[in-house]
Amino acid sequence: MNLSKVPIALIYSRLLFGFAILVISFIDLDGYAIIACVLITLGLLSDIFDGIIARKLHVSTEKLRRLDSTVDQIFYLCIVLASYIHCPDFFKNQKMEIGIILAIEALAYFVCFVKFKKEIAFHSIGAKIWSLFLFALLIQITFTCSSNMIFQLVFWIGIITRLEIIAITLILKNWTNDIPTLYHALQLRKGKDIKRNKLFNG
Repeated sequence: MNLSKVPIALIYSRLLFGFAILVISFIDLDGYAIIACVLITLGLLSDIFDGIIARKLHVSTEKLRRLDSTVDQIFYLCIVLASYIHCPDFFKNQKMEIGIILAIEALAYFVCFVKFKKEIAFHSIGAKIWSLFLFALLIQITFTCSSNMIFQLVFWIGIITRLEIIAITLILKNWTNDIPTLYHALQLRKGKDIKRNKLFNG
């Protein structure tokens, strides 16, 4: 395989993992929890390394970063739907908080699309941290169909990071991918160059 194709292969692999988790939840496959957790972990690893490898190979384009963000949304949506099928009572008990998170996530995408006619692809540090907590939550739910402390952390970190994304969108004059923090967005608005982590943010 052409090494330059590795990042896009990793991105599309997340679609396969997400749809596979959804399918095995529908058919209630024996050993669902173990298989789902393996696939979720592989998805997280692909999400971490696709960007790192793309930057190392100098193929981290705007198109690739936008695709990465879109696939991330589909991947996690598949896992959430699979988790709902597997553990419906957990979602019923937490429906208000889950509804709030989904609403503010949708609002963030709506604001970005209205302003720039493009989806979010900021890949902020806060969003990356939230993804790690979300990963831990989904693993816990998959095995136990319950969560308390981790769910509360995911809820509040999710609120804070989605608000930061909305603020970044409103501050930027032009759509840009890979904005580490709100501070960096303010610097870009002032016309200043920003430093991005070579390993994690372009």
